[in-house]
Amino acid sequence: MVITHHGGQCFKVTFGDLTLVFDPIAKNATLPSVRFGADIALVSRNHPDMNGVAEVTFGDKVPFAITGPGEYERQNVTIQGFLSKSLYGLSKEQESAVNTIYSVSLEDMTLVHLGALADTAISKEARESIGEIDVLFVPIGGDGVLSGAKAHELAVSLEPKIIIPMHWSHGGTSEGTQGMGAPKSLETFLKDSGYGVEKVDKCTLKKKDLVGRDGSILVLTP
Repeated sequence: MVITHHGGQCFKVTFGDLTLVFDPIAKNATLPSVRFGADIALVSRNHPDMNGVAEVTFGDKVPFAITGPGEYERQNVTIQGFLSKSLYGLSKEQESAVNTIYSVSLEDMTLVHLGALADTAISKEARESIGEIDVLFVPIGGDGVLSGAKAHELAVSLEPKIIIPMHWSHGGTSEGTQGMGAPKSLETFLKDSGYGVEKVDKCTLKKKDLVGRDGSILVLTP
């Protein structure tokens, strides 16, 4: 599989002819919107920074959109969504918002995307169902999602092979929203972690590449 970062929490995962996207960025977001075709689109938080299903409906591809908790299977990809909480981009009337943690099984690997998670409290059901994690996408930077320290604490407790930080790129705010964390939050996270860090434009990954990895951090530049 090949994983590329498209800003914020948006990651495109391609394997064979299939394209899956986490948290596609919509128009009117605090980040530049995306524009490509996807077969499966996963939305963790109903906010323009993460719910751009229309933006990944392109060419001959109309994505199977998943926008909340549940169990799904599509084109030999197994997906589980678990209910959690976000404080990102709340309106004045909101105290919290629904966030969905996704566990995706494909090519004999498990990818877990935490979405715009606000705290380290993950349900017992999610922890037991997810099992061993190969790649963990974790939000950092505060402003409604995990702080760098909390993100590191949670990532270590989940024991993934690879940790990919997200939510740190393309800062910016608009009325009624909160912008994504600034690159400085990435520096803080990396400093707190103390692990070796690899920075790449894209990640090409096979199961055999995970041998010997234990919580290594991979920064994908948008």
